[in-house]
Amino acid sequence: MLTFVVAKTGPEKIATVGKNNNHSALVVYDPDPIYNLDEKISLAFAEGLTKDGWTSKIATVAAAAKIEEPFDLYVFCANTYNWAPDKAIRDYIKNSNHLEEQKVVAITLGSGATKRSQRLLEELITQKDAILIDSRSFWLMKPNNESEPKRSNRKIALEMANNFGKEIADRLRNKKNEALEFKNK
Repeated sequence: MLTFVVAKTGPEKIATVGKNNNHSALVVYDPDPIYNLDEKISLAFAEGLTKDGWTSKIATVAAAAKIEEPFDLYVFCANTYNWAPDKAIRDYIKNSNHLEEQKVVAITLGSGATKRSQRLLEELITQKDAILIDSRSFWLMKPNNESEPKRSNRKIALEMANNFGKEIADRLRNKKNEALEFKNK
């Protein structure tokens, strides 16, 4: 029953962070009906991008399907269910015809076992001939930072996502004219 509930595509929702900037990003997620960490991580990442002059649209899969404008960066935030990225994100990527040669960031969320899900999300993105520039996982239950066991794991994940957004913006600014390739760590 739980698999059926979480597999259902969430409602349309869209937010914009940053205004009238030179670079634009589309951050796509499908809301988790239980914890909603994905929306918060997506927003934190987008806020990190704004520090370097980016405007981001944070959209659920249902809302993103109706957006036709081009972006400089695409970010996919996928929940992990049954050791795989959520179906709505997978379907959105599979049905997207605009990702070829586009810069993409992958974010995988889960309770703690996200390695397979992250790999599958990365493979799905590269199969679309997109340029995967980075991929990270954040966890709901597994410590995101083992050196801070008393702090809220969710707060740490949000801080890390915000810093990840700043890092990506900085990397894209510094390597504007270079080919960007994600290398497995």
